[in-house]
Amino acid sequence: MEAAAQQSWLTVPEVARELQIPRSRAYMLISEGSLPAVRIGQKSIRVNRRELETFLLEQRRVVSSGEEVAM
Repeated sequence: MEAAAQQSWLTVPEVARELQIPRSRAYMLISEGSLPAVRIGQKSIRVNRRELETFLLEQRRVVSSGEEVAM
């Protein structure tokens, strides 16, 4: 099993890489409350891997071949 798969808390850049989205979008999801996160001190933010997986499951939807995906 990969080390990243065992890691239970992710940084925002790691979350962005996992979701293949810009870091700014990951920060936006956190700031609007869509993606739960924990602030540690003044600058560090961490996202629990299970919370990220729950977020993805709640956000998923079936997209037909002719439908555009809005982000």
